[in-house]
Amino acid sequence: MSSSRPVRHRFEGTIAGLGSTGGTRIVLGSWPVSPFGSFADVMVERADGHRLLLAPDRQVADFVQATYTFDEVRLVEVDVRVGGPVWRVAAGPLALTFTVGARPPLGRLLRAVPARVASSPAWASLVDPVARVVLPGVRTRGTAGGGRREWYGARDLHRIASMHGSWDGADLGQLAPVDPPARFGFSSTPVRPSLTRVVSTVELPA
Repeated sequence: MSSSRPVRHRFEGTIAGLGSTGGTRIVLGSWPVSPFGSFADVMVERADGHRLLLAPDRQVADFVQATYTFDEVRLVEVDVRVGGPVWRVAAGPLALTFTVGARPPLGRLLRAVPARVASSPAWASLVDPVARVVLPGVRTRGTAGGGRREWYGARDLHRIASMHGSWDGADLGQLAPVDPPARFGFSSTPVRPSLTRVVSTVELPA
């Protein structure tokens, strides 16, 4: 007799978490390696608490929407261009440019962990209690939507030094902490705007 087993999907890329003085918080995921090929998506929480997903196609939108919580989902082209430390993002109503800064001590510590260890769910589970203390609002393991489980394995970290952007042509303001935390899932990004190199493992129930 055969038995069903949970299925795990692995995403390798970077997550940028930014706040703005206008109150909008932005989480950009850029995933060169994923079950859906290379793609990027943007999670946006507006100052009034309205949560949006900007996804490049229906397949990505369905998967992300089943894992996290949104009030609205829009299918738009998500264009991410990187030139040195400068990232430029165009996604429907969002136009965003941000500059990546120095690697803090935590980033150097993450880089010292062997890649195979750092990207494993077992390691993410082990360091979760530490992450909660060192980075308030951040968790490296948890329960996602639809009975799914997820692990975040961070492999590097850089500060974000500056940003400017607009939403439907209206200026978002200057770079600010991601505060209050974004409410898409069990974990937010670091309060201090950061770019994190990460491996995300999502387990679907059997």
